[in-house]
Amino acid sequence: MTPSAPLLLVSLFLALLLSPASSQTPPEDLISRNADFGARLYRAVAARTDENVLLCPFTLSAALTLMLTAADGSTLEQLKGGLTLTGLDPQTLPGRFRCQGSSVSTLQQGAAVFHDQSVRVSQSYLNLVQTKFGGTVRGVAYTTASEAVHTINRWALEQTGDQVQSFVSELDPQTQLLLAAATSYRGTYHLPPFNTSSTQDERFYVDSYHVVMVPMMFRADKYFLAYDASVKAGVLKLPMTDRTAMLAVLPDEGVDVTAVEEEVTAEKIQAWIRQLKKTKLEVQFPRFWLERSYSLKDALKTLDITQVFQDNADLSNMSGSKGFKLTQVSVQRVSLDVNASGFSSLLFSSPPPRLTFNRPFIFIIYHQSTGSLLLMGRVNDPTRK
Repeated sequence: MTPSAPLLLVSLFLALLLSPASSQTPPEDLISRNADFGARLYRAVAARTDENVLLCPFTLSAALTLMLTAADGSTLEQLKGGLTLTGLDPQTLPGRFRCQGSSVSTLQQGAAVFHDQSVRVSQSYLNLVQTKFGGTVRGVAYTTASEAVHTINRWALEQTGDQVQSFVSELDPQTQLLLAAATSYRGTYHLPPFNTSSTQDERFYVDSYHVVMVPMMFRADKYFLAYDASVKAGVLKLPMTDRTAMLAVLPDEGVDVTAVEEEVTAEKIQAWIRQLKKTKLEVQFPRFWLERSYSLKDALKTLDITQVFQDNADLSNMSGSKGFKLTQVSVQRVSLDVNASGFSSLLFSSPPPRLTFNRPFIFIIYHQSTGSLLLMGRVNDPTRK
């Protein structure tokens, strides 16, 4: 049986609770700013857990732009600073993010505003969502939570080709406005499949005291490889279809993956890409399937995004008043399946050096033509989601 292709499923929602109380920038600059935000967010999330990590910086940036275009005053300026978007006109950002996402044809995404039927949202903001984001605006009754959940989940399925399911499982009946962004990405390695007969269980050293057995795939071929002596880690490039690629960053033996993570920045990722050189190599790479859910509120506060969570948040561009505050930011489902699909065995007359991913490593999936960061994560234990 032919293994299924690696499938990445990404979804995100932002829920809002109603409280009683310049010149055009080149697209590559937005990509660079987005990469900076993604790297900072990754470090903030990774520092909080010893488990596997999986994030989609692109989806979160696009979703928070929905919030940014609703903000004004100091709330707007703080959001722009936290998202590395200072100096950009918020009104131009929706189109720029849509343009950035369209560079990957297998990326399906959608944005929506689900407001309670009793809430008046400004027509200008709704028009912005529909025309600039290409989003959906729909009224729901949050007091009838099951119907609201069904409506929102059906929208997510439509936007992602039936890939993102159970987008939300429950909703607070006091919710008055929900901003949603859903993304699905289907990618396969740009190489023939692994020879499954060469895949066998091998040791993976989670830490000094914890060893697990995982299916370890094998392939000998010419790869693009770099070595960063400053962080003591090797960087392997695995090409994928649709002009995307995965960077797998493997710390040297004895080097903690968290020490490498502390140095991950947008500039560092670009430096790794520039240093890649083709070489003969034997690669052992584990099969793994990650599926993570997060509450990102604390991580965003680490990036100095705080005012939107306060009662005095200025989101007047959305409602004409300062009555909204952000109460929850949660990545509901991010899924990555890496299996044998994408590689094949190839033998050389003299064995090349071997790179074995048998200890925690970092991975970064990016669009090769634009440099846009699509997905980042850490495999700490491939036997766990």
